[in-house]
Amino acid sequence: MQNLNPRNTARPVYIIDGRRTPFLKMKGRPGPFSAADLAVGCGKALMSSMPFNATDLDQVVVGCVMPSEEEANIGRIIGLRIGCGDKVPGWTVQRNCASGIQAIDAAYQSIALGEADLVMTGGTEAMSRAPLLYSKPMVEWFARLSSAKSMGQKLQTLFRFRPGFLTPVIAILKGLTDPVVNLNMGQTAEELAYAFNISRAQMDEFSVQSHLKAEKARIQKVFENEISALYGPDGTVFEFDDGVRADSSVEKLAKLKPVFDKFGDITAGNSSQISDGASMLILASEEAVKKYNLPVQAKIVDIYWAGLSPTVMGLGPVQAIVPLLLRNQLTFDDIDHVEINEAFSAQVLACLKAFNDRDYCKANLGLDKPFGELDPNKLNQNGGAVAVGHPVGASGARLALHALNLLKNKGGQRVVASLCIGGGQGGAILIEKASQV
Repeated sequence: MQNLNPRNTARPVYIIDGRRTPFLKMKGRPGPFSAADLAVGCGKALMSSMPFNATDLDQVVVGCVMPSEEEANIGRIIGLRIGCGDKVPGWTVQRNCASGIQAIDAAYQSIALGEADLVMTGGTEAMSRAPLLYSKPMVEWFARLSSAKSMGQKLQTLFRFRPGFLTPVIAILKGLTDPVVNLNMGQTAEELAYAFNISRAQMDEFSVQSHLKAEKARIQKVFENEISALYGPDGTVFEFDDGVRADSSVEKLAKLKPVFDKFGDITAGNSSQISDGASMLILASEEAVKKYNLPVQAKIVDIYWAGLSPTVMGLGPVQAIVPLLLRNQLTFDDIDHVEINEAFSAQVLACLKAFNDRDYCKANLGLDKPFGELDPNKLNQNGGAVAVGHPVGASGARLALHALNLLKNKGGQRVVASLCIGGGQGGAILIEKASQV
């Protein structure tokens, strides 16, 4: 059942500012930055523009799906590395693709309930560094070898070794497959394309537009106050999202083969890119705003989480956005900008159809009529994850940061940002322009 009761928050929560790294497309080998490196890079750039010290923060909350074995509780590591000192606690959250918004939600609740006044929050992911794991037969063989007592037992175990044991388990592929319904994320997108009659040509056209909009935004310096450059260990400078293809075309995408189903339509070209990146923001209470004379840009109005079948997880934004707007007595006419994470082009196109589908809204949202049509001109105006990439732990925070900058650069009063979430969930955040308190 939908929870349409507004959140009982005692104090308003303001977004002060944020920064993100360029999103760097995985190129077949581990990237130059760990997940902590990425978050520290943009976190330090963000702190350099703040009128307070890192030691003045009350918490650091970070979303990350796959921190490395050296980065357990990566939120704490990031806090220490940006200079928070020993006394500022840091912690980590994980909600798959929406981990960045989950981190923002945790920080938001801490401030709203009076537990904190100033929090750095966001998300990070180094997907290129997802590990290769030993197979179960290999692990069992190692266990038998280590427990063998005599030389004879050891030799017997050695003779039982098979080359097939060395076949690695690719962690990122395991992570992108739902263990309950045994479908990977691409297969769930194929389900939506079939259910909503979305053609390969429509998917590819949507993808092309994502690239073209992202490239136009780069040329117009839309991301200038959003992206902070990274400097690699070899001196290489990374300034822009490197997966954006200015020469993308429907003709080029049409040549790509399906990835997840040989008879399907989901390709690498109409899917989000596997990337490395981070995005960090500063949230503050009214007391902190006054204490440090912070420039207020926007405030968080509400956040909503929804569940649905993992087989159609891509419809999560519909299941989250509609209740979020209903409980705040809003429609799409009241929203100036909408960001829906582009996990797959087919998934976003399915959401657009579902918003305005009477049968879907009645069966899944309990509405007597369609919620309404979303003006495509309001959607992902500067491109999305198909073009810029989808480092899963960071994407939610990137959307929130970009939502903030849409209000600042394009005007308007309200923006909604949302993601589908592997495992069958949806998350959405409502941000509203705010004046100085």
